Amino acid sequence: MGLDYFIREIEQEDNQAAAAMIRGVFEEFEAEREGTVYSDPNTDRLFELFQEEEASVFYVAVSKGEVIGTCGIFPTPGLPTACAELVKFYLNADARGRGIGRALMERSTQAAQAMDYKQLYLESLPIFDQAVRIYEKQGYQALDKPFSKEHPGCNLWYLKDI
Repeated sequence: MGLDYFIREIEQEDNQAAAAMIRGVFEEFEAEREGTVYSDPNTDRLFELFQEEEASVFYVAVSKGEVIGTCGIFPTPGLPTACAELVKFYLNADARGRGIGRALMERSTQAAQAMDYKQLYLESLPIFDQAVRIYEKQGYQALDKPFSKEHPGCNLWYLKDI
């Protein structure tokens, strides 16, 4: 049975639910918290962060009034010209394996192309191996070192031409 959901841009009232869902994924996987999105204070103010940056967008997947997934595009400092970061790509446990992550990633990639970005960068952790497999299936290539110093706790870095 499918999970009824829709994807839209984040709204201010989504901040708390999105932050809780993202941190819940870190807790579920017992992932590194320091130097990651878990401990980043911007995680609590995603609506404002993406409103402040013109060349960015942040999507939430919503089911029955609950935020079940997130993904966005952000021009993170340190990235090459015409490159944005695919950020905060997380799904709660019930949303995984249903195509919701792919839909969020595709929507974000299309938005990046519409904003004239030519490449997407992302950072991850080995513990999120399911997501890493998705990145690789979507054509992301592993890098030897990060472009950004925003989340030093991450130790996997990927780049994709779009």
